[in-house]
Amino acid sequence: MDHSFHRPEFQLLFIKSIFTKLTPVNNNFINKVITTTLLSKISTAFTYLLLFLTSYSANSAWELNMVESATAIGREIHGLHMTIFYICVVIAIVVFGIMLYSIIRHRKSLGAEAKPFHESTTVEIIWTTIPLIILVAMAIPATQTLVAMYDTEASDIDIKVTGYQWKWRYEYLNTEVDFFSTLTTTQDQMHGLETKSENYLLEVDKHLVIPINKKIRFLFTAQDVIHSWWVPELAVKKDAIPGFINESWTKVEKPGIYRGQCAELCGQGHGYMPIVVEAVSEEDYQAWLISQQRAQKNANQVSELSFDELMIQGKTSYDKNCAACHQVSGLGIPPVFPALKDSAIALGDIQHHIDIVVNGKAGTAMAAFGEQLTPTELAAIITYERNAWGNDKGDSIQPAEIVSFKQAQGQ
Repeated sequence: MDHSFHRPEFQLLFIKSIFTKLTPVNNNFINKVITTTLLSKISTAFTYLLLFLTSYSANSAWELNMVESATAIGREIHGLHMTIFYICVVIAIVVFGIMLYSIIRHRKSLGAEAKPFHESTTVEIIWTTIPLIILVAMAIPATQTLVAMYDTEASDIDIKVTGYQWKWRYEYLNTEVDFFSTLTTTQDQMHGLETKSENYLLEVDKHLVIPINKKIRFLFTAQDVIHSWWVPELAVKKDAIPGFINESWTKVEKPGIYRGQCAELCGQGHGYMPIVVEAVSEEDYQAWLISQQRAQKNANQVSELSFDELMIQGKTSYDKNCAACHQVSGLGIPPVFPALKDSAIALGDIQHHIDIVVNGKAGTAMAAFGEQLTPTELAAIITYERNAWGNDKGDSIQPAEIVSFKQAQGQ
């Protein structure tokens, strides 16, 4: 069946043809009928649009907005965002409404003729003054919010955040608490070999723990390339730039888990450096801080491990810290990330192997892991790399050897 008649332009042509053939009326009357029809259709469409926009169920089903913030400054930012948005909506309705009316009311078929004139001082003053007033009205609350966003003074806790490829380091200044936060999603989940967890690519081994109702000042930098620390619910998004310090702050009002991600493309593992902030009560924070300080002191205490223990821990640490580049199979992604299977490093001099893992290699993507991992983790990874994937060197490294190597280098 041909449904072309139901298209508005064919309906208007049909109406005009009827009036032209059957009724001896003038063209102005026909144009008035067409204009009325057009306006009727526009009015109907506009009514449906208003019903859609004001419908709660429609809004909730198609919601697209900033997330609900857990901080006062976040709600202030959201309020500013909505204020500017509604101003823009009103301006759009007025401008496009006048434009649409003018197009329909003053079209050529109605015999409208443009009036020749060159300039109007009054009009120019009006269209300059009104936007100026609108901009000033928008600038005042925007400036107040921006000033509050950048006010990092009088903080209760200072935390240095350093971006690495591809993990975050958190240093609680003046507390001796310092740790790396690394993705815990397994390689099997990434490759579809097991069911993806609820927080796939959004869970880490160590949370950034902060107390509620305390002003937390963040100092952002990076070790290698530019990263960006972004937690939407805390209203914090700041670039972490090598050799430069950026500042921001937050004050969380309710306990909970708040997740974020790196928001700056930082290399092959960009999608593998999530952020998890855990806001707790002051009492729970102090208890956590004490436990972390004790753990820090015990981290460098080493004990001798069996070969099997080193291999088991080595695989776990390798999958978490090395597999993103060198792959679970040890085949790497040449030439940027060389293979470790049958490689000269894994099968060569053991001291050179230790040096590469601890100090990295300048001019390449190989990072220094001496600061990032404990002696036990470093020893386990090196042992694993020398005996996995058929390398089968049969030798092993003890954590005490890593400690001696670092001491010899003044680390």
